[in-house]
Amino acid sequence: MHYVYILMNSDGILYKGYTTDLQHRLDQHNVCNGFVSFTHHRGPWKLVYKEAFNNKKDAMTREKFFKTGKGRAFLKEKIGQLSA
Repeated sequence: MHYVYILMNSDGILYKGYTTDLQHRLDQHNVCNGFVSFTHHRGPWKLVYKEAFNNKKDAMTREKFFKTGKGRAFLKEKIGQLSA
């Protein structure tokens, strides 16, 4: 299974990503064990949204969408509904 996921930190910053192992990837974002990325010093991160896909191409296309203006607007609406 392929996942597109959205993380949020305590400042409300969103991180959009893709993985085949969601729990392992979330752990990587939250544990300082030499793994360095945009999320390294901005955590802790909480999973706020995910979608599952049967193939990598569809998941990566969706991840790219989330990084566009329309994708960010979609997420703002979805995440706003989750926190309400």
